[in-house]
Formats: sequence, C-alpha cells, structure tokens
Amino acid sequence: MPLPPVTLALLVAVAAGHFAQLLLGDPVVVWFALWPIDANQVGQSGGFLPWQLVTYALLHGGLLHLFLNGFAIFMFGPPIERLLGSRAFAGYFAACVVGAAIAQLATLRLALGDAPAYPTVGASGGVFGLLLAFGMFYPRQRILLLIPPIPMPAWLFVTLYGALELFLGVTGTRSGIAHFAHLGGMVTGLLIILYWRGKLPLKPKRMLMR
Repeated sequence: MPLPPVTLALLVAVAAGHFAQLLLGDPVVVWFALWPIDANQVGQSGGFLPWQLVTYALLHGGLLHLFLNGFAIFMFGPPIERLLGSRAFAGYFAACVVGAAIAQLATLRLALGDAPAYPTVGASGGVFGLLLAFGMFYPRQRILLLIPPIPMPAWLFVTLYGALELFLGVTGTRSGIAHFAHLGGMVTGLLIILYWRGKLPLKPKRMLMR
C-alpha cells in the first residue's frame, strides 16, 4: 500500500533537510535550527528567528537521528493520516512540532543561565505527537520493542515512554537530548485530541469517535 501524501512529504522533507545540512554546512544550522530566544543575534553563533519554530524539525544531528525519526514517521504516520485525513494530519503534526519548540524554548530560558547557547534540531516533537495519537486511537494495538523485544499494548508503551522522558528531563540523565521538547509534542497532541473529542471547555470543529 503506498504511503499517504503527507507522510511521504514529511519523509522527503526531513531527508532533504539533512542533505542540505551536509551540502551547505553551518549556515543551515545558524539560520534554520531552533536557537534560544536570548541567544546572540544571527551570525556565526546563531540566534532565534520565528521560522525556526518549524524549520528545526527538518534538520537532524546525524544519520542515526534522521533514521529513527524517519522510521517512526514511516511506521505511525500512515494509520494516523488515514484516520484523520491528510489536511488534519498535517495540521496535527505541525502543531506538535511548534508545541515541542515552545516547550524547548521555555526549558532553555529557565536553564540556560550563563551557559553557551546551543541549537535544537529534529522532528522528534512531531514524532512524539504521532506516538501519543497512536496510543490514543489504537490503544490495544500491540507494539514490539526492539530492546528488549517485549510486545505491549500501544497505550502502555506511550505511557511508559512519556514517563521515561519526564524522568530523564527532570534528572538530566541523558544531556544533549531535548526531553522536554518531546513532552511538549506529546502534550500538544493530547490537547488537540481532547479538543477534537469535546473533552475541553471549547466547542470542537470536528469529533473523533474513539
């Protein structure tokens, strides 16, 4: 079965973004990675620009990072896009990316202090939004972990993964990974789905009966 159009476009976009990094080098990171708001003005060291709230998701910190995010989009994107429709799926993914960026900016604002500014890259915020959606729409679907190879229902996998991200973010166990950006993507996805289901004190434009 061919990939749905938005899922395919996302895979092409992140691959093109990584290729641009390899081809053009540092200027791509300076202008399109997500820099802290209180970083220096754009130049050699980078600085925040509004479009970075989206463009950072097209860049990655190496082939492994790209592969993991691309594989997750490939696995979880199609069932979610077919369920929501391409337009809603694109909006959902983009909102999770922006929500993750805002969470990361807030985290850096609180934690940066006198430390040197560093950029954030990767589509993980959108990917974590997809994981959240999959766990909510297909809670009993079995997911087989690679390490360790243990099958578990999607709702449990998403819950444990979210708890792990929170623990790692609070404790700083794995520095260099934007754990709170991941959580920001999940929380944004949760709010959108609750809104669609009419669970928030706002009138939804559409309802998902799941």
